[in-house]
Amino acid sequence: MHGLTVVAATVFGLLVGSFLNVVIWRVPRGESVVRPPSHCPSCDARIGARDNIPVVSWFALRGRCRGCHARIPVRYPVVEAATAGLFAGFAVRFGPHPTLPAYLYFAAVGIALAVIDLDLRRLPNALTLPSYAVGLASLGAVALAQDLPFNLVRAVIGMAAMYFFYFVLVVAKPGAMGWGDVKLAGVIGLYLGFLGWDELVVGAFSAFLLGGIVGIALMAIGSAGRKTKIPFGPYMVVGAFTAIFVGHSLAHWYLGFTVG
Repeated sequence: MHGLTVVAATVFGLLVGSFLNVVIWRVPRGESVVRPPSHCPSCDARIGARDNIPVVSWFALRGRCRGCHARIPVRYPVVEAATAGLFAGFAVRFGPHPTLPAYLYFAAVGIALAVIDLDLRRLPNALTLPSYAVGLASLGAVALAQDLPFNLVRAVIGMAAMYFFYFVLVVAKPGAMGWGDVKLAGVIGLYLGFLGWDELVVGAFSAFLLGGIVGIALMAIGSAGRKTKIPFGPYMVVGAFTAIFVGHSLAHWYLGFTVG
């Protein structure tokens, strides 16, 4: 059963990843993700079924549109493969448990937000705000069905704590972060808080650690300066994913290393 769950999640992840490419392109531009059907942004030709197979079609087309031969960014198969891999990882992490669908949604919206933030330095409300409702509803249903009321209480506390922490950062140092980061922080706190305090703390800390490491590396190679604005959403998302997989283990290792 566990193996079937992983296989099903992987295939589903490929399909969701293909849809996320549409979301990443259209949502920041205020376009519908349903209509019109997938089409080439260069020649406007509709993309046929054979050219819309996740990952495979990009390689079959050698990264170019069949009609106008415009280049198709490598980001497309990367997003599809990354979504499939993350879905598979979450399936291994949670197994066939009622929490899995909630975290698959979090994985999907996290990937979309991270890529959009990298591209446009934006975290659209159209993705962050509905995630509060989806997270509270899905995790609330799990808490009710599995008799886990404290998990839901902890999730709400985590949501409020992360939102407030980022809110203070934005107010204290305007320009260092954006309000999109504040809204995303609440979503991350909700999902990590449901799992445990360890995951919540590790997820919050990991974002700043990863951001610091990458920032120092970019300055070292001359690609960024001290005042260069770097999108923080991707670090928040990667930090959250890290916490979901190994947050509990990292927290216990750190406590054992520091206090014995």
